Amino acid sequence: MKKDFGFGKKLALNKKKYLVAGTLAVTLLGTAAALFAFSWPQAQTNSDTFHSYFGQLRGGTISSSLIFKDNSEVKTADPGDILAVIDDHTEDYGWFESTLGNAVIIGHSDQRVTIYANLDEESIPASLGASSFVSTGTPLGTSGNSGWQEGESCLEFQVLDTKSGISINPRMLMPKIGAELPVSMGYITLDDEKGTTHYLVNERNLKAGTYYIYKTRDATAVPFRTIVAINGATVERISYDTLKEYNGRLCITGNNNYPVELMYPDDTRLLLGKISLPYGHVGLSVTVVDMLNSAQSVTYNLDVN
Repeated sequence: MKKDFGFGKKLALNKKKYLVAGTLAVTLLGTAAALFAFSWPQAQTNSDTFHSYFGQLRGGTISSSLIFKDNSEVKTADPGDILAVIDDHTEDYGWFESTLGNAVIIGHSDQRVTIYANLDEESIPASLGASSFVSTGTPLGTSGNSGWQEGESCLEFQVLDTKSGISINPRMLMPKIGAELPVSMGYITLDDEKGTTHYLVNERNLKAGTYYIYKTRDATAVPFRTIVAINGATVERISYDTLKEYNGRLCITGNNNYPVELMYPDDTRLLLGKISLPYGHVGLSVTVVDMLNSAQSVTYNLDVN
C-alpha cells in the first residue's frame, strides 16, 4: 500500500521547516515543553512498560524515539494536519528507509511535529491523506514490524519542536501513569586522558586531571537527569529532555554537547559528565533522577595526587 498523495516533492521542499529527517539544529527547550500537552498515542499503560526510552543507545546512535511495548492501536496525541503518510519502501522518502518504516507525520498549531512510526502497513486508514485535519484520538493504524523495529511490534513515537529546533523527549508531554522503571546506579568508572578505565568500587587513589565519568547503562531505562558534584559543588548536569544537533551529530547536552561515542563508549556504560579532579581529599558524588523526580546518590571519597 503506497500512499504518496502527490506530497513527496512538497515534503522534500519543506524538510528544513518540519525537520522530519536528518539532523536537528537545536537550542534548549523552554519550560513550556514540560507541561502535559499530549495524550498518549496508544492506550495508557504504566510508565515502566516502555520497550526503550528516549536518549537510549540504539542502532549506533542516540535514540530520539520513545519505543512503546504493546502491539495495539495507534492514535493521534494532539490535533493537527497530516503532513505525510510514509511507506516503508517508498523510494520518494529514501531518508525514512530502514529507520521509521511505515509512518504518519502530523504538524500541530504550536509548530510541533509528531511522528508515529513502525506502523502496520495494512492498518493505516485509506482516508488519511496529506493536508487532512485529524483530531486527538484519531486512529492511525496499529503498530507493526517495519523500519528499525522489525521483529518488534512496537510504536516508535517522536516529537519535534520546529520553532526551537529540538527533538523532544515525548514523556515530558505525556501524563505520567504508574511507577517508573528503576534506573540503576551500577558501577561508577572514570576514564582518564590516556583512555584507562578506573573502577571506583576498588580504586580510590587517582591522579589529578580530567576524566570522563560513567555509570552502568540500563538496557531500557535512561535517567531523566544526572548530576555530578565535587566536594558538594555541582560540576556537571546532563538532562534527557531534548536532543540537539552539533556538527552533524545528535547529542545530549550538559556542559558540552556529547555525541554517541562519548555518551555510550560501549554497550555497557552511560556518560555522567566530564570532570576535573583537583589535588587533595575529594568527595565525588553522583546522582541519578527519574521522570518522577525520584533520586538516588552515591559518594566516593578519593585521594587525588
